[in-house]
Amino acid sequence: MQKRTYKTFIHKEAVFRICCESFDAVTAEIVRQRKILEDYIARHPEFQTSFEPIGLLPDAPPSAQQMACAADRVGVGPMAAVAGTMAQLAAQAGIKAGAEEVIVENGGDIYLQVDQPVIIEIFAGSDKLPGRLGFSLKAEDTPISICSSSGKMGHSTSLGQCNLATVVSKDAALADAAATQAANLVRTAEDIESTLNQIAAINGAEGVLIVKDENIGMAGKLPPLVKIRD
Repeated sequence: MQKRTYKTFIHKEAVFRICCESFDAVTAEIVRQRKILEDYIARHPEFQTSFEPIGLLPDAPPSAQQMACAADRVGVGPMAAVAGTMAQLAAQAGIKAGAEEVIVENGGDIYLQVDQPVIIEIFAGSDKLPGRLGFSLKAEDTPISICSSSGKMGHSTSLGQCNLATVVSKDAALADAAATQAANLVRTAEDIESTLNQIAAINGAEGVLIVKDENIGMAGKLPPLVKIRD
C-alpha cells in the first residue's frame, strides 16, 4: 500500500487534512465555497440556526441546496451536513484539477477518491474497546464518503450520548446529516438497534456503524472493518 502524505489546511474554525497532488485547487475551493455559503447565510440566517429541515431562498447556491436536501431526507437542520458537503466539493475540485486521487477530511467527515487501496481509521471514542479500527477500501469502492458524529467528542452540537456514529454514502452531505442524526438518537445501548434501523432505511445511506461504550452495532453495507497496526 502506497505511502500517502497529508497536509493540514485551516480556514476559520475548520481544520482539514488533505491528501492530494492538487492541494492548491482543493484549498481554493474550500475558501470559495465557504464564502458562497456565508453570503447565503447572511441573507437567510435561519439556515444556520435551524435544527430541523428548512426551506431555501430561490437563489440558494448549490452547496446550500445539497445540505438542505440531505437534511430533509434525514430530519435535521441543514448545517448538520456542512462539513461533509465542503469535503466533497473540495475533493471534487482536486479531481477536476487533474489529481488521480484525493482524500479530504473535515473534522471527522471524509470524502475520498483513490486509485490504490486505503484504510480509513475511525476513532471509536471508547476505552472499553481494544485497539484501533479502520475501514479497508479498494479503489473501486470510491468515490465514497465516511462521516462521523459523536455525543462525547468534538465541538459539534449533539443531542445524544453516542461515542461514535459513522455513516457511509456516495453523498457526503447525506452521510454527514445521517451521522449527526444517529448520534442524536443514541443515549443508551438500548437505542442502538432502533437507530441502526432508522438510519439504514434512509435512501442513499449505504451503511451505518454505532459505538456506545463497549457496544458496537452495524447495519447495511459497510467496508470491511480491520484492526490497525502501527
